[in-house]
Amino acid sequence: MMEEVSIVVAYDAHVFNQISEDDTWASLVAGSKPKCGVPTKKLKKFEKEYQSLRESQLQQEDPIDRYQRENRRLQEASMRLEQENDDLAHELVTSKIALRNDLDQAEDKADMLNKELLNTKQRLVETEEEKRRQEEETAQLKEVFRRELEKAESEIKKTTAIIAEYKQICSQLSTRLEKQQAATKEELDIIKSKVMACERCREVFSKDGPLQLPTVSRDNRNSDLDEEKDSLKAQLREMELELAQTKLQLVEAKCKIQELEHQRGVLMNEVQAAKNSWFSKTLGSLKTSSGAQSPSSPKEGL
Repeated sequence: MMEEVSIVVAYDAHVFNQISEDDTWASLVAGSKPKCGVPTKKLKKFEKEYQSLRESQLQQEDPIDRYQRENRRLQEASMRLEQENDDLAHELVTSKIALRNDLDQAEDKADMLNKELLNTKQRLVETEEEKRRQEEETAQLKEVFRRELEKAESEIKKTTAIIAEYKQICSQLSTRLEKQQAATKEELDIIKSKVMACERCREVFSKDGPLQLPTVSRDNRNSDLDEEKDSLKAQLREMELELAQTKLQLVEAKCKIQELEHQRGVLMNEVQAAKNSWFSKTLGSLKTSSGAQSPSSPKEGL
C-alpha cells in the first residue's frame, strides 16, 4: 500500500514537472515565434487540443517505464542534494574552524591589548608619582635656593656696607693723619722757634731741627731747663707714638677692606655656582620628567 502511495505521489510529481516543462517550452516557443494577429478563440482552441493530446500520450505510456524514469530522476536529485548537503556541511565546518581561529586570535589580541593597557596605566601612575615627587623636590630646591640667595644677598649688602664704612674710616683716618701731621709740624715749628729764641735752649737744637745733646754737661744749668727738655722729649715721643698708631690703624683698615672684598668675591662666586647648579638640576629633572611622561600608547581596535 505504501509503495503504491509513493508511486502515485512520484507520478503526480512527474506529471506536474512534465506539464511545467511543457508549459515552459510552449511559452518559449510562443515567445520566439513572430507575433501575428491570432484570434484569442483560436489560441484557446489550440491549448485545449494540446492538453488533450498530452493527456492521451501520458495515458498511452507504460506506467512502469514512467515510474522507473521518475525514480532515476528522483535518485539523481537525491544524490545531487546529498552532495550539496556534504558540500554545505564541509563549508560550514570550514567556516566554523576559520571563525574559531579568528575568535582565538581576537581573544589573544584583546588579552595582549588589555595587558598593554594595564602596563600603560601602571607606567602612567608611576610617571605621575615621579612627576609629583620631582615637583616637590623642585619646590624644595627653589625654596632652599631662595633662602640661600637672600642670605648671600644680605651678606653681600652687609659686606658692602662694612667696606664702605671702612673706606670712610680710612678716609677719615687719612684726613686725621694729615691734620695731625700738619698740626705736629706746626707745633714743632712753634716749639723750635721758642727754643731757638731762648739763649739757654738754642744749643739743644741745631738750625736743621734735630735734637742736639751736648757732649759735656754744664753744672750751671738749672733744673728748669732739664724739665723743659724732658717735657719736649715726652711730647715728641707721644706725637710719634700717636702717629705710628694712626698709621697702624690705617694699614689694618686697608687690610680689612681687602679681606672683605675677597669675602664678597667668594660670596658672589658661591651665589653664581648655586644658580648654575640649581638650573642644571632643574633642567635635568624636567628632561627626565618629560621623557617619563611619553609611554607607548595602547593600540587601537579594542
